[in-house]
Amino acid sequence: MERLIFHVDVNSAFLSWEAVERLKHPEQYPDITVDLRTIPSAVGGDRSKRRGVILAKSIPAKKYKVQTGEPITDALKKCPNLLIVPSRHELYRKYSKAFISILEKYSDTIEQCSIDECFMDMTGTQKLFGEPIEAAEKIKNEIYDKLGFTVNVGISTNKLLAKMASDFKKPNLVHTLFPDEIQEKMWGLPVRDLFLVGKSSERTLHTLGITTIGELAKTDVSVLRAAMKKQGEAIWKFANGEDVSVVEPEPADSKSYGNATTIAFDVTDEGTAKMTLMSLAETVGRRLRRDNVRIEAVTVSIRYSDLTRTSHQREIGHSTNITDEIYAVAARLFDELWDGMPIRLLGISTSHVVKTDAGRQLSLLDGRDYEKLERLDKAMDSIRERFGADAVKRASFLESPKKRGM
Repeated sequence: MERLIFHVDVNSAFLSWEAVERLKHPEQYPDITVDLRTIPSAVGGDRSKRRGVILAKSIPAKKYKVQTGEPITDALKKCPNLLIVPSRHELYRKYSKAFISILEKYSDTIEQCSIDECFMDMTGTQKLFGEPIEAAEKIKNEIYDKLGFTVNVGISTNKLLAKMASDFKKPNLVHTLFPDEIQEKMWGLPVRDLFLVGKSSERTLHTLGITTIGELAKTDVSVLRAAMKKQGEAIWKFANGEDVSVVEPEPADSKSYGNATTIAFDVTDEGTAKMTLMSLAETVGRRLRRDNVRIEAVTVSIRYSDLTRTSHQREIGHSTNITDEIYAVAARLFDELWDGMPIRLLGISTSHVVKTDAGRQLSLLDGRDYEKLERLDKAMDSIRERFGADAVKRASFLESPKKRGM
C-alpha cells in the first residue's frame, strides 16, 4: 500500500494563539478589543535580550514587509502602528497540546517536529475518513471549529513532499504534492524554497547557474557533490522528491531527553559551535544517568541567523548515556549539516530510550575505555550534585565563549 503522509502546520502559530486567547477572555484584555489577526500585529520577544525580534506576524503586517526574525525596532520603522504583544510560551504549549489531541483522533502515528507542526501517517485510513483531501479538510475544519485557529495541511506520499505542500499558499488551505505533481507544482519554485537550502547554499547554487528547484533536480549529482559535498546530494534527492524517512512518533511511555540553546551572538566558527554541543551533551547525558536510562539515537538541530532550520539524526548502533559518546555523534552530525551560515541556535535531542544496556559491538580500531568514561561521568555527576553545576568544568570551557556569557 502506498504511503499517505500529512504535514499539518499552524498558520502564524504564536500570533494566532494570542488572538484566540484574547477573543475567548476579553475581560482580561480590555486594551485590545479586536482580533489580532485582522490588524498589523506581531508577537515579539524581550527587547533587552537577543530574543527581541518578531516571532510571528499577522497577514496585514506582511503588507508592510514586516518579517519574522527581524529586530522589533526595524519592524516598527516599517510599520509605526504595529501592535506588538509579548510572547507567552506556557500559553503556546497549552494550545499545541490541544492541537495534537485533535490530530490523535485521526492517526496513531504522529511525529511532532515543533510546537506548531507535525507529520501524520494516514496510510490506510481512507475507509475511516475518506479520500486524502476530504480527510485533510475534516482535520482542518475541526481544529478551527474547536480551537479557533487555522492550519495548512500538505498531502503526499513522503514527509518531504508533504512539508513542501503545506508551505504553499496560506492560510487555512489544503494542498497536495504527489510525485506526479512535482514537475508542475515544485520545479518552478526558487531553490531557496527547498528544504535544507539556506542563504549560503542558495548562493552556491546560483554560482552554478541553478536558480529553480527544477534546474537543481536536472543537475548532474556529481557536480553538486563536488561543490557542496553530502549536502549537495541530499538536496538533489529532495529536488527530485526522494525521501525515505518515516513518521516516527515518540513512544507514549518514553521521556524525551534533549537540550537546546539560543546563543547570545552569531556563531561562525566550528570551535565555538562544538563547545556549545559539548555543553549540551553534558546536560543531556547527566539527565539520562539521573534517570538510569540510555538512548540509541541522537539528533542535532541548527537554526541559522535567518531563522531557517535544519536537523539530522543518527542511530548509534547500541545504547549509551556517556557524555563523550553522545557528543562524538553530535559533532559528526554537525559536520554533515553545517553549511557555514551564522548559527543562532543549537540543539541536541535523543530518542529510542531504553532502561537496560543492550551492550555494544566493540571494534579493534576503537581504543576508548568505555568503563572508564562511565566512571568519570558518574564522578562528575556526584560532584555537581553535591557542590553545584559549576563545581567541575572541562578544561576546554575555562577560556571559552561560554565562560564569557555565551
